[in-house]
Amino acid sequence: MKSKIFITGSSGFIGFHVAKNLLDKGFKIHGLDSMNNYYDVKIKKDRLAILKKYRNFSFTQNLLENEKNIDKIVSKFKPSVIIHLAAQAGVRYSIENPDKYLKSNIIGTFNILNISRKNNIKHLIIGSSSSVYGANKKSPFKETHKTDHQVSFYAATKKSTESIAHSYSSLWKLPVTMLRFFTVYGPWGRPDMAYFKFTKKILDGKKIDIYNKGKMYRDYTYIDDIVAGITKLISKPPKTNQKLKFKNDSLSPVAPFRVLNIGNTKKIYLLDFINTLEKELNKKIKRNYLPMQKGDVYSTWSDSSLLKKITGYNPKTNYKTGIKKFIKWYLSYYS
Repeated sequence: MKSKIFITGSSGFIGFHVAKNLLDKGFKIHGLDSMNNYYDVKIKKDRLAILKKYRNFSFTQNLLENEKNIDKIVSKFKPSVIIHLAAQAGVRYSIENPDKYLKSNIIGTFNILNISRKNNIKHLIIGSSSSVYGANKKSPFKETHKTDHQVSFYAATKKSTESIAHSYSSLWKLPVTMLRFFTVYGPWGRPDMAYFKFTKKILDGKKIDIYNKGKMYRDYTYIDDIVAGITKLISKPPKTNQKLKFKNDSLSPVAPFRVLNIGNTKKIYLLDFINTLEKELNKKIKRNYLPMQKGDVYSTWSDSSLLKKITGYNPKTNYKTGIKKFIKWYLSYYS
């Protein structure tokens, strides 16, 4: 019999894809989502409608802050694994609404840690972000690099959850894997992300805003690669005091805890990404070049070798292929 898995943020971009993949594999999934209006709720409802077609899927709409309610759901469902992907996302939104990030990302993650401890969860997987590397200038980013200088409040909350999760793992021997995601994109993506906004404006014949005159690099990671990495990690929880097998291993010697990058391992020039959008949409882009935004970083680039050593998997989708798949979905969905 397949394991029961509890997924927070199941109507979100990554959560939806992970839930659908596991449902296809025969796992029993209970999803949790607040269905908030940070971006268009319709796309969240449409993702959820797809998941509800599966007999082995159940769902609760609730806030992460409601620990007692969520604890009751988890206690009744009895999952062996929790995949915690719910979070308040967005770098710029965090500058104007930091309180939302404190509640959802820090208090919400603390509640999930508490619930996992009470319910003897065998493996808790938590979504973090490449933004925790902040002003780090070493590249590609490795899990052992210092992450002391975040440049956005969103990034600071993600780094905080990593520290809180390590303390819980150490105190209660709770197996925790933190995943630092690198610029995830693809079908059913988040409308607040740049590539999504670009596509809409290009099709509408409007100018797109390009910050720092496009002189930035991102490690664009296609959604299917993220899903594959998470799925392969489910049955590989970290162990306490296990022998550190890998060079620059991010496993903690005092807790069943690890931090892993999950990125495509290639940094792509932003203007190359935009030019590919232009080519695939077959529309000339009107460009508005602007200065760097507050809270943004010049470059992200993942070293995902530790993920590969643990799971045997390495993200591999070329960004041009990923863009083509995204645009095909976008034109179909918004037709």
